[in-house]
Amino acid sequence: MFALDIAAHTGPWRGRHPAEKALLALGLLVCAVALPTWPGALLSGGAAAVLLAVARVPLVVVLRAARVPLLFVVTSTIPLLASMPAPLRLAIDPAGLPVAAQTAGRSVAALTCLLLFTATTPLSEVLPRLHRLGIPPAVTEVAALTYRMLFLLVESVRAVRQAQAARLGFRTWRSAYRSLAGQAGAVFVRALHRARRLEEGLAVRGYTGSLAVQVGAHRVSVPFVAATTALLGVIVMVSTGWVSPW
Repeated sequence: MFALDIAAHTGPWRGRHPAEKALLALGLLVCAVALPTWPGALLSGGAAAVLLAVARVPLVVVLRAARVPLLFVVTSTIPLLASMPAPLRLAIDPAGLPVAAQTAGRSVAALTCLLLFTATTPLSEVLPRLHRLGIPPAVTEVAALTYRMLFLLVESVRAVRQAQAARLGFRTWRSAYRSLAGQAGAVFVRALHRARRLEEGLAVRGYTGSLAVQVGAHRVSVPFVAATTALLGVIVMVSTGWVSPW
């Protein structure tokens, strides 16, 4: 399993209703995107970071999950700092610094809010409940099967890489390139084979377009919802100037 899935299944918020965590995380996400960057995005992202610590999500897990999106944020922000006043000449644009700071601040805050929901809510509890919101079963079934295939793909990559490493496939640069090419082909074949086996297994079990999945019964906590509403209200009031942040 992925580290985020392990944290979601073993964390103390595992027993909370997904709607509670969706209200909290998505509410903070809306505040981070819709409210002014200062202090709206800062307060939303800071609250999400604190709540990740309250939910006992390891910092290592959060950093590993955020490293690729953060790299994308950095590479997307750097061009906002540059300008080209003359042909083939790059210069630092002082006017782009505020725009870059606002863009990076909103992106990091939104990413933290999404990690709050992902690291505390298993996907297996979210997809079956989407039917009540009017989402077609075909959409949720495709999402569930794609999610399952990700684990099979990662498992195939790990198995092929371990077999190549045991045969000294990465000893030199030339052998590493050859091993990577063979790894891509082997993983593709193994993924198709596992997908075919999964399809055959579903057909044997009488798959007709939807899978009946039993989910745990969780009650919505009124104090949790009230605390979430109060937190979002405070962030909105402080960000819009109704209440002074100092």
